[in-house]
Amino acid sequence: MSSIAIALTCAAVAACGTTEEAAAPAISTAFELPSDRAYPEGIAADPRTGDTYVGSYTTGAVYRATPGARQAETFLPEGADGRRTANGLKVDQAGRLWVTDSTAGVTVYDTTTRALIARFEVPGAAARFVNDLAITPDGTVYLTDSVRGVVYRVTADQVADAAAHGGRAELATQFDLNAATAPHDPAGLALNGIAADPAGNYLLVVDMNAGNLYRISLAPNSTDPIRKVTMHGGNLAHGDGLDLNDNTLWAAQNTTNTITRWTLTDNGSTATLNHHITDESLSIPTTLIHHNNQTLVVSSQFDKGGPMGPGIPNPFTVVTVNGI
Repeated sequence: MSSIAIALTCAAVAACGTTEEAAAPAISTAFELPSDRAYPEGIAADPRTGDTYVGSYTTGAVYRATPGARQAETFLPEGADGRRTANGLKVDQAGRLWVTDSTAGVTVYDTTTRALIARFEVPGAAARFVNDLAITPDGTVYLTDSVRGVVYRVTADQVADAAAHGGRAELATQFDLNAATAPHDPAGLALNGIAADPAGNYLLVVDMNAGNLYRISLAPNSTDPIRKVTMHGGNLAHGDGLDLNDNTLWAAQNTTNTITRWTLTDNGSTATLNHHITDESLSIPTTLIHHNNQTLVVSSQFDKGGPMGPGIPNPFTVVTVNGI
């Protein structure tokens, strides 16, 4: 997911090689959000119900759209449970909604009752920016911290234990990518979107500044778990949300208003760009999901009175992008 710091990244457009590109991409409104200051950031689909959840970067509210709805409803009000933001969102197989708060950590909710199940917080007083998350088949959750350059891990057992003991626990670092990623301003952001291999063998994490993609092996006792993915045809500069389905990776590249689709080798070590769409009407796309043969994209409008600059936004929407 993106953040206020995307305004600090350079304005260079990622090279897209000679891949096919739709001359007139079909972009239409999937549903609107019920707020004139939502500035949405994250999106998640419930695999059991088809409901879609969208989070507000500026207020921490979470909205829910049922299948076919043209207007989302407020699922969690702004400031719920003390959250300042709602960045990365995911719904796990148990029907729990995970919501990152960039300033603190991640909160887990029951989607049926809306009750808070557990909250995991970043330890220490140093700067942090908990950004995006991914869930592996065994229910383990991995989260990027864009300032600290690390990936946290929360297991299903840790959720159960936290819920049984007051509902609070600390996030624990599982992977440190600082030695692997390109040098960057320590006050800025680097790591952003994260996706999990459907088989649970590895994670993919994007460095939004350098445009690199990293593969993190989840094999037990791996001696060299973090490696840079070889990319053909382009890069992921301004890379934000990722979505991985089998060997196809979709990415939102925010300030260039671009959606890209990549084909991965079976082990995730190589990514080849095979399609991209760039259109200003995407309005700073922060993330996306490919769900039920649709690509749903969050149009953040961060540059229209949001964290990236002054202005007046249009009604906030999630859009459908066909052909990608």
